[in-house]
Order: sequence, then C-alpha cells, then structure tokens
Amino acid sequence: MRPMETRDLFDRQMREHARPDGPGVRVERAGPLVRQVGGPDDWNGIVWSDPELDAAGADAAIRAQIGHYAALGHGEFEWKLYSHDRPADLGDRLRAAGFVPDPPETLLVAPAEALTALPGAGLPEGVTLRPVTNAAGAELMALAHERAFGTDAGRLRHQVLTRLERAPDDFVALVAMAGGEPVSSARMELYPGTLFAGLWGGGTVAEWRGRGLYRALVAHRAAVAAERGYRHLQVDATDMSAPILVRLGFTALGTTTPYVYRPAG
Repeated sequence: MRPMETRDLFDRQMREHARPDGPGVRVERAGPLVRQVGGPDDWNGIVWSDPELDAAGADAAIRAQIGHYAALGHGEFEWKLYSHDRPADLGDRLRAAGFVPDPPETLLVAPAEALTALPGAGLPEGVTLRPVTNAAGAELMALAHERAFGTDAGRLRHQVLTRLERAPDDFVALVAMAGGEPVSSARMELYPGTLFAGLWGGGTVAEWRGRGLYRALVAHRAAVAAERGYRHLQVDATDMSAPILVRLGFTALGTTTPYVYRPAG
C-alpha cells in the first residue's frame, strides 16, 4: 500500500470513524468534526475535521467546541491537527481562538509483520520483559515512565488501571526490569474493527538507553499486533523517537500537532 493510500485509510478508520480510546469515554459526531469526550483523566478532544471544512465553518466549529467542553466543566481539551487538514490556516485560527500548540509530532506507520523480527531486538543481559496485568505492574510502568521522561505519570497510571479492569483485550502494556528495577516501559492500543494498532509511551531511563530496549519493545508489540490480525503499526513520534523508528522501517505520513485549549483563570 502506498503512503497516501495508507494515510487515507488511517484518516477513515482512526479519525473519521474513530473508536473510543478506552473505557468510560465516547466518540461523537459534531457537524463537521469528530470528538472524544470523557472524564478529567481521559483524553478529550477533536480527532477529525471534514476535508471540506472552509474558513467560516472552521471558526464556527472552533467556537462550538470551546462552548461544548466548557459546559462539561473540563479544564482543557485538545484539537489534534494534522498537516493535511483543511483549511490550510486552521492552526492560525486555533491560535487566534486561544489554543496553544504543543511541539509537532511525526505520524509514522509501518507494516506490523515486517517488524516482528527486527535485527538486534533481543533484550540485554539481565533484563526481562514483564507484561503489565495488575496494579503492581501498573505502578512499575508509571515509575519507569516518570524516570524516563521526568514527568508525572498520574494520568498514565489511571489509564492503565482502567484498561486492565474494563478492556484488557484491547491493550498491551510492558515493563522491562533489571535488577528488580523498572528501566523501560511501553504500551500498545488495539483498535478492533480497524487494521491499526497504536504504539505509545515507549521510554527508557537514561542509563539504559542505547542498549536495544526500545527496539525490543517495538518488536514485541509488533509480534502481538500481527498475531491478532492488525496490519499496521502507528506512532505519533517525537523528534527524539522519529529517527529511530524510521531506521526500523516506519514511513512518515505527515505531522500532527496537539493544539490545547486551557480556559483562562
């Protein structure tokens, strides 16, 4: 499948006809948009906009979503803008309405089957890979995340526990252990009814980087995805991880920028 055909398939299956990304959330069609709505610890935001959206329609849609999420009492929500979305100045219009862009990420896709046996994907000596299946595992995963990224993992902890309790078959979480300590972690979201599985949160603590853990976690998740019938792996990659993933066989389909709206005060 050619890159633009894959991108069109991604837009159709993962955005226009998006499924909730976890228990307790819902996906709604709101005129020219598709949005997800959940609780304060869930991801809330816009996942798709009609390719025919024009300037006047975009401004009206932006105002409507600000009002909608405000009425729900959410402190913030996100508009997930892709580089091929229309109108071409949609990002400028979001900024004018009070949205603040986070750093852009690269939308990457790879065939799952091709990544199941990556060269050099074995674990370093003394490291074991542990599936996350309970609260203790979720805590280890959160700790690895905090050590790798230097950010609070409260929302991640909530999401992992919720999925383990209510939708364990659509979620894979892993933590790499060395000497009884978590040194790397990653998760994969499975989207039933689509051909895509999403790779998220792969991170390794500083002293263990460069030893193949990231590659091993990608290969492990690719094998699970392929075994369950998913054709494509998808990643929203940071500038740090995108070059690594391209070397592993991922193809860039564009960029995606999180535009975050935070009410004043």
